[in-house]
Amino acid sequence: MRNLLPFFTRLPVRGDFEKVRKELWALPLIAPITSALPTAVLYLGLPLANVLALLTLYLTIGLLHLDGLADWADGIMVKGDREKKIKAMKDLNTGIAGLFAVVIVLLLQVYSLPLVPFYALFLAELNSKFAMLLALATRKPLGSGLGAYFMEGVNLKQMAIGTALYLLLLVPFVLIEPFALASLLGLLAGFYVVHVSLENFGGLNGDCIGAVAEITRTGTLLVMAFLWAYLGG
Repeated sequence: MRNLLPFFTRLPVRGDFEKVRKELWALPLIAPITSALPTAVLYLGLPLANVLALLTLYLTIGLLHLDGLADWADGIMVKGDREKKIKAMKDLNTGIAGLFAVVIVLLLQVYSLPLVPFYALFLAELNSKFAMLLALATRKPLGSGLGAYFMEGVNLKQMAIGTALYLLLLVPFVLIEPFALASLLGLLAGFYVVHVSLENFGGLNGDCIGAVAEITRTGTLLVMAFLWAYLGG
């Protein structure tokens, strides 16, 4: 797990990049680390807690996945064939579609946080990390970049361990508060991103995986906010 931290967080931890793809099963274990400070901010009810929680989250995980989301959205929204879409996604310049996607994702998270229990951000991060593992398990790489490199390391054993860890982290919350089970619906957002990526690009790369992470977290918070409101939490 230690080797994952330098790549998936901004924590000052040294790791061996060559060993990262052998430890992808531990992605769910990163969620308690990345959500610790934001969850504490929400629990303490500090002024502008929703904004501060999101700031501390991105200070911890960095902006790599947001950058991937922007590139992914640019590729998805451009008109044309698959080759043109892939070219737009790989363009170093961020287009209006990418900017719009990033703004919407940030706004949805900010406005969802005050409507959900303080632990919801942990569940959203847990889904985000697990959704990345599921996306990598498709083993449908686009090109030969980081996405393809990581996919080569995902096998049945890694998926089994990763799924077990995901459930072990989720179940205690469900036992304490059954409403936490609603967070599972957030994974559908990640599945949708994978589906759209395969339809438009024919495979997944690092940008697609970043989009999966961001949209899954956002989708989880949004679903929980709606259900919490209707359930009268």
